[in-house]
Amino acid sequence: MVSPFLDKKHGSERIIVEWLSHLSDEFEIHVYSQQVEDFDRTKFTWHRIPKLPGPHLLNFLWWVAANRLWRDWDQRFRRLRHNLVFSSGANCLDADVICVHIIFAKYVRQVRSEMNFARNLTWEWPRLLHRKLYYRISVFMEDRAYKNRATALVVNSRKTVGELKQFFGRADHIPVLHVGLDHDVFNTATRAKLREPARSALAIPQNQFVLILVGNDWRNKGVPVLLNALAGLRDRPIRLLIVTGEDLSACRRLVTKKALDDRVFFLPPRKDIEFYYAAADAYVGPSLQDSYGIPPAEAMACGLPVIVSSAAGVSEIVTNGVDGMILDDPKDATKLATMIQRLYEAQEFRDRLGVKAAETARQYTWERNGRDLSAIFEEIVRRKAQADMQTLTQESVESKLRKGR
Repeated sequence: MVSPFLDKKHGSERIIVEWLSHLSDEFEIHVYSQQVEDFDRTKFTWHRIPKLPGPHLLNFLWWVAANRLWRDWDQRFRRLRHNLVFSSGANCLDADVICVHIIFAKYVRQVRSEMNFARNLTWEWPRLLHRKLYYRISVFMEDRAYKNRATALVVNSRKTVGELKQFFGRADHIPVLHVGLDHDVFNTATRAKLREPARSALAIPQNQFVLILVGNDWRNKGVPVLLNALAGLRDRPIRLLIVTGEDLSACRRLVTKKALDDRVFFLPPRKDIEFYYAAADAYVGPSLQDSYGIPPAEAMACGLPVIVSSAAGVSEIVTNGVDGMILDDPKDATKLATMIQRLYEAQEFRDRLGVKAAETARQYTWERNGRDLSAIFEEIVRRKAQADMQTLTQESVESKLRKGR
């Protein structure tokens, strides 16, 4: 397993931790990573790669080279032969299998206007330049990795399959594993039990209708369009909770610019994220680009009505108007405001969506993901073994022919 870091605080990394935790016991797992948290250490061997201090871009470039050097060293001097190399995203160019979480080639197009130097203040230029360089390298890595037909790809949504075909010409069969959930944690009974304590702890007035959004990369998660929608609903007692661990200085300035400081509240991540879901009345996630999106699915399992973007893979498990609402255009603030207003005003509709959402979410489990991924890995290992045998046979035949001459 090759990934810069693994934990359960970030969506993509959490998926990988859960998948590896539920793999068949027949697999011996070696993790090459700079940081590992929230992962049972008895299930894998960690090959720790040092983290380079400084800007994220420099550490990423170091990581790309270092993870290959570490693996080559182990193979040559420790005789550690990996039957299969699995990567989270395009983190290495020699992976046998890559789980594709985001298509940077598409995302960069969507945020192109925000990357314009002329539209940004001088003191933001260093950060903007850093983003542009990082995105450019990420797109290059994607192009090299995803166009390689020898690399198998696994995705979380059919949407990503279409994007891989559009941007990289991948027309082969790509398995889709809709992300699982821990239903012992995320369920309607837990939400009902925690609701009053959660709202009390967060000082939420009884009459306020609470929306929640969870995740990092606030621009990509659709916070700007969500703020525009809230600005059009000032006469309603609606509060937005944004749960994130990233630097929010730019986002806070936007909130102030929209005069929404008394409506928008930022909360730090916590392991018992279900506590925040219990305080909310609905989940809103107008993502610009999301291969899947775990938080909306968790909210569904808790019985919350959800509004998700059609650009998010999680929309594939939602039936619009039945167990959730789908925003066709993630940049349409007017339509989003209308959907939020309907949830606020129509309690019967809101409750019906929540009940159906919980029923839908129960179909998706980490155990199911583990079984599916084990089968994918077993098939790839089998094919590699056959190819190796054919190569050995061919070499043997050629050797005999040379001796015969």
